[in-house]
Amino acid sequence: MVPERDTATRERNPAGATAAPRPRTPRLDQPRPPRRRILPEWDPEAFGRLSERIARFLGTGRFIVWMTVVIILWVLWNVAAPAGLRFDQYPFIFLTLMLSLQASYAAPLILLAQNRQDDRDRVNLEQDRKQNERSIADTEYLTREVAALRTGLGEVATRDWIRSELQDLVKELEERRRHDGHVVFPAERAERSPGRDADDR
Repeated sequence: MVPERDTATRERNPAGATAAPRPRTPRLDQPRPPRRRILPEWDPEAFGRLSERIARFLGTGRFIVWMTVVIILWVLWNVAAPAGLRFDQYPFIFLTLMLSLQASYAAPLILLAQNRQDDRDRVNLEQDRKQNERSIADTEYLTREVAALRTGLGEVATRDWIRSELQDLVKELEERRRHDGHVVFPAERAERSPGRDADDR
């Protein structure tokens, strides 16, 4: 008689398989399903551009003028307006709160804009450094080529050198003509003494 536990094992593992089934793990060749996020999503690049615009506006004289106008109107309204229309009494607590809120938002936005500017400056410096390295390498290569050309040209007979050599030969021939009275060129010598050439051969 077969125990009930063995029967249950055979039903779960057919064909006599004894290995326990593997636990199901996520497959690596398939993307994970998107997870739900509680926090809202935003584009960091768009947010950075917006922060730079705000930081640029905060650093202009227009912002200072408009802020001064708003504060003056605020104070005048809460001092000269009828008592029922005043929304911020003399200590101007609400105005202080609004200015503190504006400063608390302005400081991180300015820092974010500065960080983005620092990143751009770092990239520009890296590009300038690579460009300088390429320029130095090109300059060194051209310097070596110019030095090689000068060395090669130093061994080539120039027009002035050939002219000076010809002038020296002409002077030497004139001196020989004056000394001997007649100069026999090699071609004339060969025509005058063919027998001597034959004997030499």
